[in-house]
Amino acid sequence: MAIIETEAALHEAHRDNHTHRDVNGGWLRPAVFGAMDGLVSNLALMTGVAGGAVSQQTVVLSGLAGLAAGAFSMAAGEYTSVASQRELVEAELDVERRELRRHPADEEAELAALYQARGVEPGLAREVARQLSRDPERALEIHAREELGIDPSDLPSPLVAAVSSFGSFALGAVLPVLPYLLGATALWPAVLVALAGLFLSGAVVAKVTARSWWFSGLRQLVLGGAAAGVTYLLGNLFGTAVG
Repeated sequence: MAIIETEAALHEAHRDNHTHRDVNGGWLRPAVFGAMDGLVSNLALMTGVAGGAVSQQTVVLSGLAGLAAGAFSMAAGEYTSVASQRELVEAELDVERRELRRHPADEEAELAALYQARGVEPGLAREVARQLSRDPERALEIHAREELGIDPSDLPSPLVAAVSSFGSFALGAVLPVLPYLLGATALWPAVLVALAGLFLSGAVVAKVTARSWWFSGLRQLVLGGAAAGVTYLLGNLFGTAVG
């Protein structure tokens, strides 16, 4: 009984200590990076316009225009990109599906060769390939993963990608505009809110990296602040020259 309990405890400890973070990022990474993109680009746009010594109304209008233009651009680009990628994948799957239908023996031998190349004994590799090839759809899934590195049942959705890109970008881009909409009459509250958002976004990114939250947050704050500072100086320079 003691041995069984010890083995169970070791199994439990191994399971608890043998977990990994989501190295692909899942939904978190694109959402956070989309928000940071909106934050940095709209903050830089607004500080650049404000550097030209324009009216408060012009700064707010530029921020709202930047939010709308950037969000729609991100959504359209993401939709087109993901749709094109999906169409390419589906075309390759059709090719593989035809090959499985026309040359099943050759495809089975190809799958066995793949397993042998990975160190499986030839006889066992042939038997595994034979059993997996019984179901055409399962065979297609295996070939797609082994040859193309994709999962046919988990293809990205262009619509989901577009909507999430639009939402995350808009969420980030609205932060620099928010203080003005709440009654602020100067640029510095917008900058403070945006920098705080950048630090928070960077800290959240640490969830999918090996860095500490304060390092990631500080790095994003510095990069975003530098972008805003440069565009403010450029806006000031161009505003003076035009004026």
